[in-house]
Amino acid sequence: MQGVWAGPDAVVGRAYIDALTAAGFDRAAMQVTADESTVGNPAESIQFSVRWGEDCLIGQVGPATGDPVTAVMPGLQTGGCLVGNTRPIDW
Repeated sequence: MQGVWAGPDAVVGRAYIDALTAAGFDRAAMQVTADESTVGNPAESIQFSVRWGEDCLIGQVGPATGDPVTAVMPGLQTGGCLVGNTRPIDW
């Protein structure tokens, strides 16, 4: 996460998903929020997650966040990690 945050794609959800995949996490167990707001502005923060077992690794980055934040939290009963709308990971 720190490597992506320090690079040109610091607020691009795909970059974090690709980095997690390269680190060996299962892409099918991931979620990510949109890079843009509903009116097309860059997102002030994005969230991404990967579920493994009963737990979730959750990250948040963006101009409104300051330094990147991560946490390991219990997974949701629905099977995911993030509440609300997420975008398809279809690349």
